[in-house]
Amino acid sequence: MRLEKQDETTKTPIPSPSLEQFIVGQPQRFFHENKTPLSQTDSSPTNEYFAFVARATNDAIRDWNVKTGELSWPQGLTSLLGYGTAAENDIGFWQKNVHPSDRARVSASISEALAGTDNDWSGEYRFRRADGSDINVLERALILRDNHGAATRLVGSLMDVTARKQLQDQLCRSQRMEAFGQLAAGVAHDFNNFLTTILGYGDLLLHERQIKGPLAEHVTEIRAAAGRASALTTQLLAFSRRQPMEPVVIEVNSIITNLERSLLRLIGENISVVCHLHHEKDGAHIKADAGQITQIILNLAVNARDAMPQGGQLTFETGLVDIPKHSHSSIDCAECAPGQYVVISVSDTGTGMSEEVKAHLFEPFFTTKVADRRSGLGLATCYGIARQSGGHLRVQSEEGNGATIEVYLPRVPAPPAPPYKKPGSKKVRGGTETILVLEDDVSVRHISVRMLRALGYEVIEAANSSDARHLLAQNGGRKVDLLLTDMVMPQISGRRFADALRAAHPNIKVLFISGYLEESLQPSDRCEPGMFFLPKPFDAEQLALKVREALDV
Repeated sequence: MRLEKQDETTKTPIPSPSLEQFIVGQPQRFFHENKTPLSQTDSSPTNEYFAFVARATNDAIRDWNVKTGELSWPQGLTSLLGYGTAAENDIGFWQKNVHPSDRARVSASISEALAGTDNDWSGEYRFRRADGSDINVLERALILRDNHGAATRLVGSLMDVTARKQLQDQLCRSQRMEAFGQLAAGVAHDFNNFLTTILGYGDLLLHERQIKGPLAEHVTEIRAAAGRASALTTQLLAFSRRQPMEPVVIEVNSIITNLERSLLRLIGENISVVCHLHHEKDGAHIKADAGQITQIILNLAVNARDAMPQGGQLTFETGLVDIPKHSHSSIDCAECAPGQYVVISVSDTGTGMSEEVKAHLFEPFFTTKVADRRSGLGLATCYGIARQSGGHLRVQSEEGNGATIEVYLPRVPAPPAPPYKKPGSKKVRGGTETILVLEDDVSVRHISVRMLRALGYEVIEAANSSDARHLLAQNGGRKVDLLLTDMVMPQISGRRFADALRAAHPNIKVLFISGYLEESLQPSDRCEPGMFFLPKPFDAEQLALKVREALDV
């Protein structure tokens, strides 16, 4: 076979070289193990080339005779794909092992390439190995044609790109979570502004003398609904990992009880939820970040839901366990220091896990879920939170028999009970100081000003830093005792404005407010004298108490 120059009048297609010509035509580039160059007199130059490739890569090579359908695997059938040399030798073997979701797409792409004039083809797809697992392969193929341009053979090199694909998926999931977190933070900011307005006007209505009886009950229900909505915002931010970490003493039963309604919506109607919560006089208290514990419970609930596609039962249990020194219990003492632990147990009646799956549970981004639900099992995050809080996470599961995840967290003493306060008897103390309110959201600004003026304060209100400077200049030098400012503001941030104002008036106190929970002040800021923080949403009582706290320091 020889290459012929295409005639300009007849347009005879230029035949491509055969695979043997492609290899043998450049004998100086390929060598035997003894460094002897290949030559045209070699009895099997193609096999020698494949042997050379085998030493250099771990790729599989398939040689498909398009005319006869015969398929051979000169390399990689065993080493990469795990099949024996007696595997089927027709194209059907390749077709049936391409993943069903990729089969039509890849076959159509190859058919189009064979019918065209190009001499190469490449595509990425999943291929089933002999052990039943799927790997992602990138195939680059050379198409050989006869003198008339018709395809006769396709020789492709299959490269395992599973690791690269996993990294790409990890990056995509991270980007999606980051985008979701940004969206959640933005929604929470606006939502908390709305809730602040609802709570504030609800409090003002309840203080009106004519609001009594059923009307007062209606307003109270509105306030209660706003409070529950605020809790949902907190849960949303916890799930998107946008909530600040603040370890406090919390009671685990109350967290599960407060999440019950959200869990029912999350897992669907075909799964029943059962709670067996440990109750005793002192309760089950731990010191941890409430948002992180919420995140653990939500992650475990989502995993259990996905393990029960046909429905089932999800059980939450809490209890106490003592781990003494030199314990020989089923809990590894190297993982848990001796002491008393609160145990949060989440059990499902789902498909369970094999030993192989359990061996990879705590690896970041490891997942057994289908493509459209590949958010990762999240147990790596749960494990990290438990260990960071001084505890441990334990998994019990058998394939086909469901799973139980136990979270061990060190128990701490219950906080002292707050003093009894008769409902409605608390007097919120106001004052006569001057407060500058800097808030760009008109609803929040108006309700904050009304609540402060109702408490007796002199209030200057501004929508941005320019307005604030103008009003201060017109104030006739009157002293401003407190700056109440949102942290996110147009023109310049509330923090920058506060720094500039305190540079000129060092004695001014500052109270920051924000609907972005992750924007709460840094620990160093909270220790700075004269600076305080109040998260949105807040009601009249919370605002009054925080303002007095700031002014009385």
